[in-house]
Amino acid sequence: MNNRVIVDPITRIEGHLRIEANTSDGGAIEQAISSGTMVRGIEIILKGRDPRDAWAFAQRICGVCTLVHGIASVRAVEDALKYRIPENAQLIRNLMIAAQYVHDHVMHFYHLHALDWVDVVSALKADPKATSDLAQSISSYAKSSPGYFADVQKKVKTFVEQGQLGIFANGFWGHPGYKLPPEANLMALAHYLEALAWQRDVVKLHAIFGGKNPHPNFIVGGAPAPVSTSPTGATGGSAATSVNIVALEEVRNIIYSMQAFVDQVYLPDTLAIASFYKDWFQRGEGVGNFLTYGEFATKGSDDPAGWMIPRGVILNRDLTTIHPIDLNDPSQIEEFVAHSWYDYAGGKEKGLHPYAGETNLHYSGPKPPYDALDAEKSYSWMKAPRWKGNVVEVGPLARVLMLYAKGHEPTKELAGYALKKLDLPLQAMYSTLGRTAARTLESKIIADQMMGWLNTLIANIKGGNVAVHNAELWDPSTWPKACKGVGFMEAPRGALAHWIVIKNGKIDNYQAVVPSTWNAGPRDPKGQPGPYEAALMDRHVLANLDQPLEIQRTIHSFDPCIACAVHVVDPDGEEVMQLKVR
Repeated sequence: MNNRVIVDPITRIEGHLRIEANTSDGGAIEQAISSGTMVRGIEIILKGRDPRDAWAFAQRICGVCTLVHGIASVRAVEDALKYRIPENAQLIRNLMIAAQYVHDHVMHFYHLHALDWVDVVSALKADPKATSDLAQSISSYAKSSPGYFADVQKKVKTFVEQGQLGIFANGFWGHPGYKLPPEANLMALAHYLEALAWQRDVVKLHAIFGGKNPHPNFIVGGAPAPVSTSPTGATGGSAATSVNIVALEEVRNIIYSMQAFVDQVYLPDTLAIASFYKDWFQRGEGVGNFLTYGEFATKGSDDPAGWMIPRGVILNRDLTTIHPIDLNDPSQIEEFVAHSWYDYAGGKEKGLHPYAGETNLHYSGPKPPYDALDAEKSYSWMKAPRWKGNVVEVGPLARVLMLYAKGHEPTKELAGYALKKLDLPLQAMYSTLGRTAARTLESKIIADQMMGWLNTLIANIKGGNVAVHNAELWDPSTWPKACKGVGFMEAPRGALAHWIVIKNGKIDNYQAVVPSTWNAGPRDPKGQPGPYEAALMDRHVLANLDQPLEIQRTIHSFDPCIACAVHVVDPDGEEVMQLKVR
């Protein structure tokens, strides 16, 4: 290992992730290190608070995944207190979560990942007429005229000539790894700009059901907004105070917009771009193990086995055997800190189930700032989660594989269509571009489910069923003296769960194991690398050590989002430490 390549931060909008790679003289990555460079202290802040308030704090773990931590948090409290929520509340949550998926995946593809494959500067050489012909050959999307693409090209050319690339600055334009012809680059660039405008309307769904976006409101026991059959609200007041039939029709229009953009833009673009990079279906897997918690409950089903996205673990690519998961079993899910900047009271080599988890920031070893990381020592503010000692990948690829393995017909049909278009076998999904393609496929699968949930909700309301909240057990005096629960969900980036321990009506312990911890975590006591690290060591060769485009492609395929950091404060509110990345 002769060369060290450092990318810090590697994420485009939400940083705190450092990647170091040691390469041979020929550029082959022989060792990779993934380091979370800031502390997440929400667990410390939550201790001693009312469990019903936890979601409002926990949701601020991240500003990108706006609602997923809120959902996991209220579900944790509901599990601990044995709340059952009304069917309408579950339908509303399904719609909100689904909207987060489609919004998040589209934004990730165009604004955080597409530029790993699309050369912006090359688009200036494109022929708008040829671009129009290309666009119309793959999709019926209305905005495909030569004049439209000429206008986009002119706009970008003005930015470049004025030296104001803005959102397109700091790219590796001209890198030999870019393979798209100029016309494909211009088409993708135009859709990049389209997606910026599209997403403004999509987030209105969260505002309708949760009052705002980002960070919509939630409530333990159901959904926060009442529903009504009256177009003027539940009590004759403003429509803004309740979800009425007018608002639900707006939700219907938003779903149509989501489905149209996925069908006519996102899916065709993914297949078109992937067709030029088939070699990237042969690298970047690394682990071969996949985990899902389950999501999107169906009517009358509290068992994740009956949910749209089922729960389970796939080991060694074996889709014939789905291993069951018990999130309450301390022998199944453990977090390790052998290579983290944390200590456990029982020593750095042991693993802890989240119910007994510790967020101990008193480790005295080396911390940032640093010149280089050592894989043999501590090198990350993230822990290393493991399932029965196994490293597992979570996220869209895990979910699509789980749906495929379970015989979900829409998934099998769509995957078969995509693989046939690309002339690739199913095994190609175990890769960097397979991960990216899986995100696109599940966007369509989930978007196509949304109208059914909305129609059921509307039918319930028209039939007189307007219940969205269960107030039973809301009085803390009825709670047990001690209880615990886990709230899980499939966030866009993967399996997310919050574990809560409640004593005497207050939070005694709170631990969140987030998707990017599963994927981006460091080595464990056995020396097993996490999914990010393993993927980078899976047949990667850097063409230019000063422009590590290959590293960006694979890490961005996971959609990295390292949970937002907070300062740690003492009981008097004084700052104990502040970490800065230099």
